[in-house]
Formats: sequence, C-alpha cells, structure tokens
Amino acid sequence: MPFSKQKLMEFPRDVVVGHGVLDDIPELCGRINLEGRCIVVHDENTKKIAGERIILALKKEYEVQDIIVERATMNEVGRVQRRAKKEGANFLVAVGGGTVIDIAKLASYKNNIPFISVPTAASHDGIASPRASIKMNGVSVSKEARSPLAILADTAIISKAPYRMLASGCADVISNLTAILDWELASRLKGEYYSSFAAALAKTAAELLIENSKFIKPGIEEGVWIAVKSMIVSGVAMSVANSSRPASGAEHMFSHALDRIAPGKAMHGEQCGIGAIMMMYLHGGDWERIRNALKEIGAPITARELGFTKKDIIQALTMAHEIRKERYTILGTDGITKDAAEKLAKITGVI
Repeated sequence: MPFSKQKLMEFPRDVVVGHGVLDDIPELCGRINLEGRCIVVHDENTKKIAGERIILALKKEYEVQDIIVERATMNEVGRVQRRAKKEGANFLVAVGGGTVIDIAKLASYKNNIPFISVPTAASHDGIASPRASIKMNGVSVSKEARSPLAILADTAIISKAPYRMLASGCADVISNLTAILDWELASRLKGEYYSSFAAALAKTAAELLIENSKFIKPGIEEGVWIAVKSMIVSGVAMSVANSSRPASGAEHMFSHALDRIAPGKAMHGEQCGIGAIMMMYLHGGDWERIRNALKEIGAPITARELGFTKKDIIQALTMAHEIRKERYTILGTDGITKDAAEKLAKITGVI
C-alpha cells in the first residue's frame, strides 16, 4: 500500500525583528513577491503609533488603502473581508495588537489572500499563530485561520507599549509548559495525535523566557526582542501541529472560564500564567519555577494581583473542564471538586 499521509504546515516566510525596522516594510513585501493593492488594518491608536508610517512607506511601491477596526468580532472580520474584495486587495497588513492581528488573520484566510503581521504590542503568541481569537456571544472562540506570510516586529515600537502587555505575552508562552504535558497525556490515554517536533518548539519558546526572565523588564528593549522571538516560535509550533495543542491546554481552559465569570477583568496571558502554575502542580511538575519566572517578569501570580476573588478562582477551576470537552487535559472529563480546587489554589499561593 503506498504511503498516503498528508499534512499542511504554513509558516511565516520572512521574520524581521529589531530596532527601527518599521520602515523596512516595502523591502520586506518585495522579498516575498507581493504586488498590487494592499489594505492596512489598524485601530485608532495603532494607526497613530505605526499605521500612518506603514502607509507612507508602502505608498512608494503599492496602492494602499486602510481600514480602522475596533473589537475582534465576526462583524469586524466581515467588514474587512468586504472592503478587501471591493478594493481588489492582493494582501493585508495588520498593524496593532492581538485584536487587529486576529481580525486581519481571519479576513485574509476567508478571502484567500496573504497578510503581514506588524505587532505594536506583544500581549500573546497570536503574532505568528494560525489561529484567531474572536468574540462570539461575549465569549472568545479560537478559529482556524492562517499564519502571516511575514512578520515585521519593531522592538522600539513594542517597547513603548504598556509593559503589562509584554508581561502578559510572556506568561502566555510560559504556559506552553503545561499545554505540552496535557497533550502528552491525551496522546497516552486517548490516542490523540502528538507531534514531538511541535512540542519541542513550544517548550523551547517557554524555556527561553524562563531562562532570560531577568532581562524582561520595563524599558529594556533587549527583553522585548527575546519575548517577541519566543512568541513567534510558539506560533510556529502551532503551525507544525496544525492546531493550538502545543500552546493551549487546561491553563487556557481555566483562563476562558475566568472570562465567562468576569469578562475583561484581566489579560488572557496573565490568566494563562496563573493557570499554568496550578496545572503544573496537578501534573506533579516544578510549578514553583513557573511562578518564580512570572514574578521575575512582573506578571500576576495571585488572584488579588489578577483582580479576581478566591471564589472566582475556585469556580473557574471547577468549570474549566467544560470549556473544550473535546480537548483532554489533566482535569479529565469530570473536572475537580470545589474542595480540591480550593486546596490547589492555596498550595500554589494563588489564593
């Protein structure tokens, strides 16, 4: 019988990370053979921070339009899709944080045109991932999308964003450590497909941050450089797996449970970081190493720092297993009891 396995792995073709690289956008587009018309997608704030410079630079070589977006909803995705079709856009350029990039990512996927990711902040690993987080009925849903054709990350721009965003992005990537363990568990107990290559990439991204946590501080551009590289590698790990498995397990389900309890109270990565502390304890791993790295970086490690009550944390732990029932994790199919959740949160110092 002939070998017939097939798998799609889509990666960024060019990645440019460094100080003052924003104006290199025309050269980048030329290297990856983009031509014709483009639409720059940004919000009101990121238009001022970097969007206007991107438009000015691109106008030397391309026909450029722009569109301002607000919330990561399917309505906004549809608006970008329609505009891109109307203008006959050949590619999109997403200039902004997670919301802008996720909207452009999904719109480009649905219109079957490439997009370039130009992050102005680094609050999670969506910079390079093939998944988009979209709000549906007030709840964040992970949607299949496409990886950017290229990434242009100006560390001078990103370092000026509120430091909390960078710390949150680092926490998101560090939480890969528990996501990988959940994936291994699902492979052993449920026979789920597992990629050791994707897992190794996700782990490398997390370890790079832990090992360099002392450099990731407010105002240190080298820390931004390390963090952004890790977020890109984490996104590539998801491309290799063709799923979010290498970077999303029970810690993410805990985060989504918190979103249902009190939406918008804390950042996604911050919640995942605290989730990772507790899930690593359940796995019998070195949860204190994760907690210490998050503390060193300046990410929250307690419910109080996160802005949640003890009751919120316990409730989120007991309902987390219901968030993605098809995704097997350390929480199992029945979850954990209220007493077990309280004990877990207390032992790890979360409450």
